[in-house]
Amino acid sequence: MTSKRLAAAVAGGLFAVAALAGCGGSDDAELAGSWDEILEAANEEGEVVIYGTVAPDNLELLKQAFEKEYPEIELTYVRGTDADILPKVEIENQTGQGTADIHMTTDAGWIDRSLDAEYSVEVVGPSFDEEAYDRDASIIEDKWFVTSATVFGLAWNTEKLPEGLADPEDALASELAGGKVGVTNPAGIPTYVDMYRKIDVDFGENYVERLAEIQPRVYDSAVAIGQALASGEIWATPMSSSTVLTEKANGAPVEFVVPEKPFGVPWYSHVLSSSPHPNAAQVLADFLVTPEGQAAISHDFIACLPDIEGTGLGTDLQAQDVPLGDADELSSDAVQAYQDEWEQAFLG
Repeated sequence: MTSKRLAAAVAGGLFAVAALAGCGGSDDAELAGSWDEILEAANEEGEVVIYGTVAPDNLELLKQAFEKEYPEIELTYVRGTDADILPKVEIENQTGQGTADIHMTTDAGWIDRSLDAEYSVEVVGPSFDEEAYDRDASIIEDKWFVTSATVFGLAWNTEKLPEGLADPEDALASELAGGKVGVTNPAGIPTYVDMYRKIDVDFGENYVERLAEIQPRVYDSAVAIGQALASGEIWATPMSSSTVLTEKANGAPVEFVVPEKPFGVPWYSHVLSSSPHPNAAQVLADFLVTPEGQAAISHDFIACLPDIEGTGLGTDLQAQDVPLGDADELSSDAVQAYQDEWEQAFLG
């Protein structure tokens, strides 16, 4: 499988583990018939589990919104990086003993490879057919559905760096050398590999090489970078997720701007074939693409529906406008090769 299949499926686009309850899949688990029957069966199942790489605050908002809409179903979330979560999904699929019901990722290569395996079942909820969602531009092979998106930008601590960052070049200033700039480690995370490749072209000649030369502080995720900015542990970063806006809303002295050529990434989700709660999984999948679900999971991100308050990042983009990475360039071997080069440059 190549990225051509993904591109065709989204044609028209521009561009802390929670405690788990009820682990283990069931060989007898079946999807009920009509949507009303699925809702009834979901209430009887009484629980649903999602694995995701989106910000933990958004997952908590999702939990609150979903349980308000479906009070008989308890939502449990597990948040981690792709390096944490993908092995869990693979093991659960191989053993048939599932814990997760829905999985959310930005890893285009893994999504593409999964289409040739029995990782997913088709989504059946009525919200996928709403005109605002644009099913043809939003769903890959009736299984993977776009859920949210973000763009990465420039961010800084306004107390440490009151003049801020006007463009990516400012993050390379000599006074920021020696650990005042934060970067993400791409280890096991193809999305970050894709980001480094893109900013190396869009942010100026040999940008990544020059970034390594100022000896930045390395973090394992964009969420960790946002927290480090908020605390003043670092002063700036040229690769901040919009999650830093949550820190700002909580009173942290941080600011975020989108550069002229931002790197964007969408989240896609799927209902797992190893789901132990197949009906509740479909109900959660459907809820994710409703206005209420989008207000939660896409808060301070880019929604897959128009006119959702608290989303958009000041742009007119929808998540469908932000393309997946090129799966052909994000194979396991290609990602490992880049990681080896990156470690030599950044970790010596």
